[in-house]
Amino acid sequence: MAVFEVGRVAVKTLGHEAGRYCVVVEVIDKNFVLVDGLFVHRRRSNVAHLAPTKDKVDLKKGASTEEVKKAVDKAKFTEKFKGKVALGL
Repeated sequence: MAVFEVGRVAVKTLGHEAGRYCVVVEVIDKNFVLVDGLFVHRRRSNVAHLAPTKDKVDLKKGASTEEVKKAVDKAKFTEKFKGKVALGL
């Protein structure tokens, strides 16, 4: 089973969005995924720059930004996504 799958909630660990939660929208290959979130712009991300969480939202492959927002609301993760994780790296 792959760690990163469509709907998996992850935390960005590098870049200007570091510490923000995002959702995997599509798996591009073994090194890259497409992510989107409430405070993360939709973009290709290296899996080495993501920390997966145990959380998952119900989402289909290639979902739009609006569908991601609705899935996050439905899973009651909105408050979690508003915060920023302190990365003790």
